[in-house]
Parts: sequence; C-alpha cells; structure tokens
Amino acid sequence: MTDDADKDRLYAGYREEVADFVFDEQVAEVFPDMIRRSVPGYATIINMIGTLAARCVTQDSLCYDLGCSLGAAAMAIDRGKGEKSCRIVAVDNSPAMVKRARQYQLMKGEPSSVEFVCGDVLDIGIVSASMVVLNFTLQFIPLEKRNQLLAAIYQGMLPGGILVLSEKIALPSESVQQLFTEMHHSFKMAQGYSELEISQKRTALEKVLLPETLETHRARLKSVGFKTVEVWFQCFNFVSLLAVK
Repeated sequence: MTDDADKDRLYAGYREEVADFVFDEQVAEVFPDMIRRSVPGYATIINMIGTLAARCVTQDSLCYDLGCSLGAAAMAIDRGKGEKSCRIVAVDNSPAMVKRARQYQLMKGEPSSVEFVCGDVLDIGIVSASMVVLNFTLQFIPLEKRNQLLAAIYQGMLPGGILVLSEKIALPSESVQQLFTEMHHSFKMAQGYSELEISQKRTALEKVLLPETLETHRARLKSVGFKTVEVWFQCFNFVSLLAVK
C-alpha cells in the first residue's frame, strides 16, 4: 500500500503552462506510485528481470542498469543472481533519483552488489557485461544517439550476454495506435488518475519521451550486432525485448 504522502498527484492541479517532464525531487518522491499506475506490467517486468538474472548472470561479470531511476531493475538483478559474485552498476543522470535510490538501499540494511552512479549513460564504459538493462530508458535518449548507446553496450558485453530493452512503442497502424492509446488511457483511469492528470502528463512528455516502432527497435539491435532479438513481454504499447549477443 502506498503511503498517502508518496502518492503521485503532480499533475492533479490545473497548470496554465505544462513544462517538459523532468526527473526532479518531486518525481523521485512519488516515482514508485507513478510508475506502478502509469506502466502496465511494470512489476512483472521487474520480477522477470530477476528471473533472467538467475539464468544469465555469470560469475565475476558486470551487470548494468542504465537509466536506473530508483534502482528497481538493479535490485532485481541483485536478488536474482544469488551467490554469484558480480558488480551491478546502476546509472542515472538525475541526482534526485540517485540520492533516493541510495537511501532505499541503506534502508534495506542488507549487503548489496549494486553501485549507484550519477552520470550520463552515454558516458559509461560497458565492460565484461553478462546482463544490461534499459528499462524504459532509450525512449528518453535523443534519437540520433540511440544507435551509439546500443553499439557501445553490444561491444562491452560478453558472448551470450543479454540486453533487456523495455520501451513504450509507436504503432505503424494509426487505428491500432489509437486503440492502444485509448486502452492505456483506460488503464490509468482505473488506477485513479483523472482526465486532467492524464492530459497534462501527456503534454509534459510530448517532447521528452520519443517512442519508435517495434520494427525500428529490432532493426537497430540487429544493426549493432545482436543476432537474437525477441519480444518477451507486451501489454498495449509497452514492450520488453530480449537481445542476446
């Protein structure tokens, strides 16, 4: 149950002008509630990242959670890897998110292999990686830099290493795009968001979150070297891909 103080009401009041969305202190404070009520299947994706880690993380390798927000994927990897010795590097360019992620880590009071880094994911050198996660991160990277990031990830991965890429996608068919958008809208209404909240949040994200089609993602992953690229989760226009080196 979410504490009332941690409930996402950021867009509940009318705004004359809606600024671009940023991952600031206000967002960090309510992010667990925001992501749970905004992204259908998010909890399932996180849980299955732990399941994938149990199978795919190798001894003495590195794992990366790029665009980690509060570190949910990184902590799932940490739980899933069991007794295997490996470093988990969780990176986000939002100081507010990284600060709160570190606080959550301390609150757990348990040994952890997760190292939180405040920085640009484009500047992180990927080395000896058996698992890399981009969980709803690539959609916030400028379009012209997405290939660069994926190429760097591929080059830094071990043979057999896996990349989990979760994204909100655009649909090639206008009618299906409309249907999925309406279904997502209904999902958020069912989670307690108002029409005003949904509308203002959408405006805030318009120039920040830039979705692409599933085929564009597949083609880009193949172009940087991944031979195996499969959808392992989808709900409406939210998709998670598994790419294997």
